[in-house]
Amino acid sequence: MRKSVSIIAAAALAFGAAVTVASPAAAATPSLRFHGAQYDSPGSDNRSATSLNNEWVSLINSGNAAVNLNHYTIRDKSNHVYTFGNVSIAGHGGRLWLHTGKGTNTTTNRYWGSGAYIWNNTGDTAYLRNAAGTALDNCSWKQKSGRTWIGC
Repeated sequence: MRKSVSIIAAAALAFGAAVTVASPAAAATPSLRFHGAQYDSPGSDNRSATSLNNEWVSLINSGNAAVNLNHYTIRDKSNHVYTFGNVSIAGHGGRLWLHTGKGTNTTTNRYWGSGAYIWNNTGDTAYLRNAAGTALDNCSWKQKSGRTWIGC
């Protein structure tokens, strides 16, 4: 088998054909993915608007084109689900933050509207799914002493 592959490769090179193989890392890196999570808002967990909104996950779009998140979801291990409305993340490094608490939605900040914390300080996983329900990315963490956030 190896000999026949070598013969085919040699023939392709002889005829000037280029063979390109994508690296597994490049193929596995989605353009829309989690960027980070602040799973333990700074200060005491008193359920104030400030405290709830300082708990967040962020998405980044490293692709060239904007991505519309309409009907995309973010969920945790306990199956708390946030469903996006009609909002897009710009290409070329555009970011969007999803805050746990209440606020006014903008193009870069969305609000879950929860009066309770979503992300577990002792460890959790955030899951991103597209409108068809296909898993796109996840971000997991375990509690780390003195740390309240993680890069995904």
